[in-house]
Amino acid sequence: MTSVRAPLTVYGMSVSGNCHKVRMLLEHLGSRYEWVEVDSANGQTHTPGFLALNPNAKVPLVQRDDGRVLPESNAILFWLAEGTPYLSTDGWERAQTLRWMFFEQYSHEPCVAVARFIRGWTAIDSPRRAELPQLQARAAQALAVMEQHLAQADWFSGRHYGIADIALFAYTDVAADGGVTLAPYPAVLAWLRRVRAQPGFVPMPPVSPQVQALLVQPA
Repeated sequence: MTSVRAPLTVYGMSVSGNCHKVRMLLEHLGSRYEWVEVDSANGQTHTPGFLALNPNAKVPLVQRDDGRVLPESNAILFWLAEGTPYLSTDGWERAQTLRWMFFEQYSHEPCVAVARFIRGWTAIDSPRRAELPQLQARAAQALAVMEQHLAQADWFSGRHYGIADIALFAYTDVAADGGVTLAPYPAVLAWLRRVRAQPGFVPMPPVSPQVQALLVQPA
């Protein structure tokens, strides 16, 4: 019996928020794909084979069955969502979607995700831990912006759930791993519950016991 190759291969690290975004959308869409686990935290994106796919040495990356590749999580979301309910056809709503996806990459991910990385993937005596208070303060500012928006709207993608919500959900949902509390943001917490209730939603897989042991240390 001949196996049928999946039309899309995803190279990603399952416990990375940027990679989980892609998995979330593919599962929402019911798409067929192959997942190739790449441990970027331990150098697997710097092998010659991976660098041939992405010289920037980052995941996620998707490869089509015709060999073409696309890196960058939000570019992947935008491409996958085209022509689906997860990306509006209205020009204004598409612009708002892009607005929040840029916000995620410039104002949200660099603090929420980096704080999580430092707490879970660096040694307890790492000098990088001195960065945590500033990162957590910046994360609080980003969450306050999200809270203000969600006090007036249900979603970040326009009138309906879409890829801007997916982009912001992935790291917000695990913000506590970086020592960032969500308790002051009730609208954000309600939005997280709405995202989890979407058809086809999948949670991020658990981190390894070694990472978890670091994450439970005082922030």
